[in-house]
Amino acid sequence: MARAPLARPTDAPPIAHEPAALDPLHPEAEGAANEPFLPPEELPRHVAIIMDGNRRWARQRELPELDGHSAGVEAIREVLRHAVRRGVRVLTLYAFSRENWARSDDEVAGLFSLLEAAVRSETDELRRQGVRVRLLGRLDELPDDTRRSIGEALDATADGDRLTLNIAFNYAGRTELVDAVRRLIAEGTAPESIDEAAVGAALYTAGLPDPDLLIRTGGEQRLSNFLIWQSAYAEFYFCDALWPDFGPAAFDAALLEFARRQRRFGR
Repeated sequence: MARAPLARPTDAPPIAHEPAALDPLHPEAEGAANEPFLPPEELPRHVAIIMDGNRRWARQRELPELDGHSAGVEAIREVLRHAVRRGVRVLTLYAFSRENWARSDDEVAGLFSLLEAAVRSETDELRRQGVRVRLLGRLDELPDDTRRSIGEALDATADGDRLTLNIAFNYAGRTELVDAVRRLIAEGTAPESIDEAAVGAALYTAGLPDPDLLIRTGGEQRLSNFLIWQSAYAEFYFCDALWPDFGPAAFDAALLEFARRQRRFGR
């Protein structure tokens, strides 16, 4: 007896959850990755990283905590260059959460200064590498100098077509969802028109593929309010290395582990 067609909910998971070899984010360039490593279809398109362990790294060395954050910025430089070489399309770094406002004034001000200095000093290099910078978070709550530096980097790197670097700064996943709901309401979106695609288009990451691989350093195994909507189908990779010690070899280990996994997306 023939089976009747299955009635599926209209808001069933979209085809966007299908793994794809390429995405339309950037034009495919000949020789985009400088070093052969994995076939393009086995690479994650979008890698997100929770950079944990800067303060513990400093404490282990009896250094000021801000020195740990400075070492963390150096690690970002190395990992970013390596991600470009490997052909990763999107890299999202959790740099400062809205919960981090609870830290001391000196540490928060130091983090802002580090971000501003790093953005100013690295903008030309980012342009040379074809990196486009985006900010995820509430930019309007940041100090004026920090906001200006980030804005200048966003403008200067807008034409980057090899890798999109998202800096999650003054970011929280739940805040992002609140802002998305506010945006939908402000635009007058009818309740019956709100589905996963509508919410996704209202998020800070609109237009980008969801993370395929989420890495957390420092030995902890939780999301900490990071990309909680976008990470629904991400592969998680946890390692004990503190962020300042996480370099290209550790990044490659995460990519290889991702390539070994089978992603079924509910099938």
